[in-house]
Amino acid sequence: MNDLRPFHSLLTPEGRALLDEVRGTAPAEELAVATRLRRDHPADLVSAALGQARLRQRAAAKFGAEDAERMYFTPNGVEQSTRTSVADYRAGRLRDLGVTSVADLCCGIGGDAIALARAGIRVLAVDRDPLTAAVARANAQTLGLADLIEVREADVTEVDTAGYDAVFVDPARRGGRGRIFDPEAYSPPLSWAVGVASAARVAALKIAPGIPHEAVPAQAEAEWISDGGDVKEAVLWFGTGAGGAAVRATLLPGPRSLLSRGLPDPEMRPVGRYLYEPDGAVIRAHLVAEVAEEVDGGLIDPTIAYITADALRPTVYASAYEITDRLPFNLKKLKALLREREVGVLTVKKRGSAVEPEELRKKVKPQGPNSATVFLTRVAGAPTMLIGHPLG
Repeated sequence: MNDLRPFHSLLTPEGRALLDEVRGTAPAEELAVATRLRRDHPADLVSAALGQARLRQRAAAKFGAEDAERMYFTPNGVEQSTRTSVADYRAGRLRDLGVTSVADLCCGIGGDAIALARAGIRVLAVDRDPLTAAVARANAQTLGLADLIEVREADVTEVDTAGYDAVFVDPARRGGRGRIFDPEAYSPPLSWAVGVASAARVAALKIAPGIPHEAVPAQAEAEWISDGGDVKEAVLWFGTGAGGAAVRATLLPGPRSLLSRGLPDPEMRPVGRYLYEPDGAVIRAHLVAEVAEEVDGGLIDPTIAYITADALRPTVYASAYEITDRLPFNLKKLKALLREREVGVLTVKKRGSAVEPEELRKKVKPQGPNSATVFLTRVAGAPTMLIGHPLG
C-alpha cells in the first residue's frame, strides 16, 4: 500500500507554499534547491514537492500548463492519463448522447472525470489504489469540481453503477513488464468491462489502439482517435445508436470523423503525381479505402497504406505529397540525387522498409538549402524510394 503521508503533506498550507516556491525548478537545480529548502522544511516534504514539480512539468503536454501547475500527479498518472483534448472530445460526445451522470471506473488521477465534470456531467470516480484516489480527489477540489466529482476508493468490480446514465472504463494496460497487449490481461479484463458496458444505457471503454479488429465485440462501435496526427487511443462505444460493427476514425483538433462504408480494398495503381499518407487513426480503423475513394486514388502496393493519384484532391484524413522522383532502392543514387538538388533538410518516412530513417540520413549526409521528403516503401512488391515534398 502506498504511504499517503508525503502526498497529504503537500495539501497543507506549508506544502502548497513549497509547491509554489519550487515551481519550474530545472533538473540541474534540484540538488541545490533541495539543500537550501531542507534548512527550513522537513526533508520528506521537500522531496515530495520537488517530485510533484517534476511531474507537473511533464504533465503540461497533456493537461496544459495552467491546469498542470494546479493539479497533483503520480508517475503512473502522468504516463497513463488521457490527453485533455481527447478527454474533452469524449466527454462532449457523452453529453451529446444525453448523458448527465457517469460512473468512471479505473479513474486514475482524474483526467477523464475532470473533462466530464467540465461538460456538466456528474461523475462517480473509482480507483482501488489509495494514493491514486487521493490524488483524484485533490484534483477535483483544486479545480473547483468537487461538487460534480465524487471519488471513491474501491474495487471497480464491486461498484454498483445502476444509478448512472453511462459507464466509462479505462482498464490498466500496463504491468510490471510494460504494456499489456492481450485485452484479457487488462486490469480488469476487457470481457468484464464489456459485460458492465452491455448492462448500461451508454458506455465507453478506452482500449489500446493496437487492439485487433477481431477482438472488438460485435455489439460495439469502435473508434480510433488521433490528436495532431498521433494515434492516442481506441474507444469501444455501446448504446450510441450506431449499431454493432460500426467503425470510425476521429481526428483532433476538429473533431473530424470518418465513418466506415464497408468498401472493398482499393485497387493497385502505378505511382502517380501525388501520394497520400492517411492519418494513423484512419489506418488503425482500416478506413484507407474510404480515403482512397475520396481522393480517387489507389494503392501503390496491396500491403502498404500509401495512396497514389494523378489529380490533387485535398482531404483532412491524409497528408498529400507531390512526388518528383521514383527510384529503386539504392543509397548511392539517392545520395547523388539529393546532392544534385542541394537538399540539406531531409524528412525520411518508411512503410514496408527495414531501413531506419536515422541510418539513411547518416549515409546520404544531406547538405544544402533545399528540403525534400523521401519515402522508403514498396511499390508492387519492389523496394522503392519516392522523393517529393508536402503540400498544404
